[in-house]
Amino acid sequence: MEPVVRVGVTVSFLRMFAPPEESAPPLAGGTTVVRLAAPTCAFYRYLYDTVGGPYVWWLRRVSSPAELAAIIRHRDVSIHVLYLGGEPAGFFELDARPAPDINLSYFGLMPHAIGRGLGHAFLRAAVDEAWRVRPRILTVNTCTADHPRALPLYRRVGFRPFRQVAELWEVPVRLGMVIPPGLRV
Repeated sequence: MEPVVRVGVTVSFLRMFAPPEESAPPLAGGTTVVRLAAPTCAFYRYLYDTVGGPYVWWLRRVSSPAELAAIIRHRDVSIHVLYLGGEPAGFFELDARPAPDINLSYFGLMPHAIGRGLGHAFLRAAVDEAWRVRPRILTVNTCTADHPRALPLYRRVGFRPFRQVAELWEVPVRLGMVIPPGLRV
């Protein structure tokens, strides 16, 4: 049996039934969002690991290259990268496979971009991109391992919580992830 670290989190599930009514804030100067046409697994792992490392994003780390490629290259999944000064600064992933709904599967900033006032405008870019194709519902989830401003930011742009679930994750030790002491069970 593979050694694991047991992590206890509370997952909040949120949804949005209509696009936000207020205008989106503009992206900061020097930033741009680019949809990846055919992301490579290596680049996706770089984005995922860099953004999610501090927040115990581990599920995609255990995916095989074939499993990961099948997800990120699926025609109903889109990966969008925030660039700041020409360098990646964050990404979001939209999953329309549960049509007519869309799930904001992943969203986040890289450590060097946090605290620079980019989060709200970047999240609105993700939300607006999702609503461009007129889903029935837009969903997202966050958990107590995520950045402490994640849930308030999701609520700020119009997501509403509808369920919370306590989960116990068994994160493989081989991933070498730093698990905050308050999350260890």
